[in-house]
Amino acid sequence: MTRHLKRHPVSAASGRPWPLRGALSVALAVGLLVAPATGAGAATAAPPPPVCASARAGLATKLSTDIATALRGRPGTVAIALRDPATDTVCTLRADQAFDSASAVKVTVLAALLWDAEKHGRQLTRCETDLATAMITKSDNAATSTLWRQLGADGISAFLGAAGMTRTVPGAENHWGLTQITARDEMRLLDLVTTPNAVLSDHARAYILELMGEVVPSQRWGTPAGAPDTVRVHVKNGWLSRATHGWRVHSLGAFTRDGHAYTITVLTQDNRTMSAGVATIEAISRVVHRDLDPAG
Repeated sequence: MTRHLKRHPVSAASGRPWPLRGALSVALAVGLLVAPATGAGAATAAPPPPVCASARAGLATKLSTDIATALRGRPGTVAIALRDPATDTVCTLRADQAFDSASAVKVTVLAALLWDAEKHGRQLTRCETDLATAMITKSDNAATSTLWRQLGADGISAFLGAAGMTRTVPGAENHWGLTQITARDEMRLLDLVTTPNAVLSDHARAYILELMGEVVPSQRWGTPAGAPDTVRVHVKNGWLSRATHGWRVHSLGAFTRDGHAYTITVLTQDNRTMSAGVATIEAISRVVHRDLDPAG
């Protein structure tokens, strides 16, 4: 891959790909030309408990019960997909329901950029590394639009096919924030980012994790809530309000330690406020971190 891609600290590599130039705007992580909404949609019924399986005795039942308790009484529609390879644990809830992506799609854009560059045997340009850094660490919309147009619908779709993200549908006419995503596909993407595979090189995976580990403090809410001090947090969030289904609030998290990782994806909509969506994600995340790492 590129000789200037920065490896994740656990690989003992160092140095930034390129320094940022100038002040890059920090905008709301929404799709382009999307009108804000006035409120949420109709209240939703209480969700069923998530379906969990685990090789650790009792963990699947505990996660299912604790997540259901965390969701009790909370408005909105929630989809969950989490995986912990160390305990062979997977939990899902509404994992195949489609949501407007908002800025959660920016991890996909970065992965597609790196996959495309490697496919063509080239390094990222200095401009591309600046844009990628702004897109992930500051959720810069203009940077995302530039990279989205560069890749084009064909480039994005080609990566989705290679990644096996079969239910993800790119937003039309450059409306990347309206890309349709599912919790299962986002879990698949995080799997590719955190484990060796034939789609993303080790250099590409390390670079994505590094940028997700450097997200600005004001955007490090969501799935990192309750994470133990022993893990390194990598996160990318998205938030978007529209006339139907109110606020969409999403959080993708990867948590690494000693060469291992677990991932949490929570997608939400029908929230009356952004803060309500954040509170729901964080309630779920706290019990997941606690149950996966009770000693932490």
